[in-house]
Amino acid sequence: MKKVLVLGATGAMGRYLVPELVSLGYAVTGVALDAASPFSREVTYLQGDAFDPLFLQQLLAEGFDGIVNFMDYGKHPFADYYRLFLENTKHYIFLSSCRVYDDKEQPIRETSPRLWDSSDDEVLKASHDYCIHKAQDEDLLAASPYDNWTVVRPATTFSTMRLQLVTLEFKHGVGRALQGKKVVLPLQAKDKPATLSWGGDVARMLARILFQEKAKRECYNVCSAEYRTWGEIAEYYHQLVGLEAVWVDKEDYLAILSPEGKINVRWQLEYARLFRRITDNSKVLALTGLKQEDMMPLYEGLKLEIANIPADYVPVQDQRGQRMDAYLKKHGL
Repeated sequence: MKKVLVLGATGAMGRYLVPELVSLGYAVTGVALDAASPFSREVTYLQGDAFDPLFLQQLLAEGFDGIVNFMDYGKHPFADYYRLFLENTKHYIFLSSCRVYDDKEQPIRETSPRLWDSSDDEVLKASHDYCIHKAQDEDLLAASPYDNWTVVRPATTFSTMRLQLVTLEFKHGVGRALQGKKVVLPLQAKDKPATLSWGGDVARMLARILFQEKAKRECYNVCSAEYRTWGEIAEYYHQLVGLEAVWVDKEDYLAILSPEGKINVRWQLEYARLFRRITDNSKVLALTGLKQEDMMPLYEGLKLEIANIPADYVPVQDQRGQRMDAYLKKHGL
């Protein structure tokens, strides 16, 4: 029985990948910071810090045939870790992101220009923004002498309590709607196409990429090919939880999110959600034998995950929510 290690096992994709791997007959060890395991007894679950070198060395000494790594190395140099993984497994899957892509080609293919390579924004390229450091981490793998890695680039992926709307996460979108509060969104995003994928579908793709020789030293878009505009997605949330969207100029929206003008908040909007995200997933479908018609339709996936929200969930108000309330009140909205 092959042994697989999943780092970041309780995230939007990991929570679905672990049971998927078990169903395929693998012995799975999941690692996350959560104290309690959400998995069955068939899974070895460890609470631990996957950025701790000592913890990692002791863990990898157990010997794993495959590693799926969902960790984000934005605050930790990937150069300090990747050799450790590649030298201790037969197949290493690295989680990158469709955020790496520029807005210069639709549909987005694995060969489409990346912001790191093609952007004219020198400030962005000199930064350690998510879209930049993920591309740089990809390049470390590509420049290495190792042949046992695969890069996967998911689109925005939704899961239990991970329900996104433009750049808003659960608390400030669906969470507000559950309180009967309106949600402020940037008008410039309303007609932009976006790809949202259900975590269960991404997990099925990842599980079937693992251990395929032809997948090594390759990149894959692991996502649905279905796309909807952010306006259409907001309407889905309206139908499912009564979300009432208020569309305002993006500068007003950004001021609510970050009155101090944090540049990464602007970049997430302008270099991701205002891009046309129509994604070609034919490469991963050809590899795995999956079909687009087997993917969860977006509306049905959102409905499923909304049904998983705990009945006793109570959103905690924070400053961002307070600023949204104040903006709506000030403008009589």
